[in-house]
Amino acid sequence: MRASLTSAVVVRLIREGIRFPFVSGISAGSSNTANYLAQQAGRARRSFVEFANDPKLGNLRTFARGDGLFNAKYIYEETGLPDQALPFDWETFCTNPAERRFGAFDADSGEQVWWSQKDFHEMNDLMVRVRASSTMPVLMPPVHLDGRVYVDGALGPSGGIPIDIAEASGYERFFVVLTRERAYVKRPGRFPAFYRRYFRRHPAVADALEQRWRRYNATRERLFELEREGKAYLFVPERMPVSNGERNVRKLRAAHELGLAQIDRELPKLREFLGI
Repeated sequence: MRASLTSAVVVRLIREGIRFPFVSGISAGSSNTANYLAQQAGRARRSFVEFANDPKLGNLRTFARGDGLFNAKYIYEETGLPDQALPFDWETFCTNPAERRFGAFDADSGEQVWWSQKDFHEMNDLMVRVRASSTMPVLMPPVHLDGRVYVDGALGPSGGIPIDIAEASGYERFFVVLTRERAYVKRPGRFPAFYRRYFRRHPAVADALEQRWRRYNATRERLFELEREGKAYLFVPERMPVSNGERNVRKLRAAHELGLAQIDRELPKLREFLGI
């Protein structure tokens, strides 16, 4: 739900007509990526603000029955259908010329997996993969797809910030949207023994959870270095007022407005960086 703030960047990029040739996302960033490519500013906001009021979003009851604290199948695979809570513009998504990558973590092999245009033949091909990319371990059930098991892409080697796939694709200048303040440093997880027991059938997930703080911090340092070199423009929240599980729409709306105000202030510098 920290994307209540960062989705404001998506809204402004769409409304300003700012297009990129390559877009990648992990976890909530995969939803932002999909909404950006579909050019749906309203959906970008509603997905992380008003949608929190949806009674089917998920709770302890859905968690107890195995559907997750966030009701993942409903959120990702049902709401985008016509006449549902968050209709998705599949046609615009498909015709957008930008390359796209959505990252998830293979719970069996321990490898980062990237999905691209060739993997999306119909809308559910996309939505089930966005769900996989966003599947927080423990809190949401893993996604079984094509004989593999997937969880949140944030467990991969970049710690959830997909700069590595952009570099591997040949790009040398980057616009990156972060969800934590500049001074933030991720700390080691507090429950390694629990993870070992819980993921005894998928030890790669437990390993990745233990290492994520190192990977995330290292990627952020890499980004700050690229910023100093003039190779990256980083949108870094000046203040992140909500937690990842926030459900209060008033607070989410306020976070979104903070994001809008910040990206509006930064637009001239961003345009300068992009040369537009």
